[in-house]
Order: sequence, then C-alpha cells, then structure tokens
Amino acid sequence: MGMLENRFNEDMKNIYVIAKKELGYNATRFMQLVAQKGGLQAAKQLISKEGGTYGFEILWEHKRLDLSVEALVLKPEYTELFTDTEREICRNRLQDFGYSV
Repeated sequence: MGMLENRFNEDMKNIYVIAKKELGYNATRFMQLVAQKGGLQAAKQLISKEGGTYGFEILWEHKRLDLSVEALVLKPEYTELFTDTEREICRNRLQDFGYSV
C-alpha cells in the first residue's frame, strides 16, 4: 500500500471518528467495511453503490457533507486514486444535495 493510499485510509477512519464525536453518529458498518477492505477499496465500493453511501443522508441532515466519503474522494490530493467516473459520481451526488464542490 502506497503512502497516498495509507493517508486516504487514515482519513476514512478520521471521518468516522469525527462523525461519532461531533454528531453522535456511530457508523459501525462503514468502519467494518474499512477494516475489512481498507479505506480505498471501501470508498470505491460505497460510491459505486446505487443511491449513495451509508450515512450520507444523516450527514446531510446535520449539514456535514464535508465528512462524507464523496467529499473525501474529491480532495485534490486523492485525484490519482480514483477514476474520472468515480469522481464524477461523487461530484454529482454532493451537488444534488446542495453541497458545492
């Protein structure tokens, strides 16, 4: 696993920790997936899932889509980890919910 993928994996864990601490949202299935597959593969699986990722609507209700997998995928430093199509899915999903990207 490369350094960039390691950093992404840590960021995936961090969005879980922050959501739990600040919103009281315990995304256990999300964390299990990250533990099983690693952050990168978990993200790819979640964003390709029809209808969006676990907890996306909960984050939206709390006005914290900045903590979504989709927002993480779109960070400039992670561009090379994802295909244009994967990034487009994330961008569209966030924009559909009124989050500017």
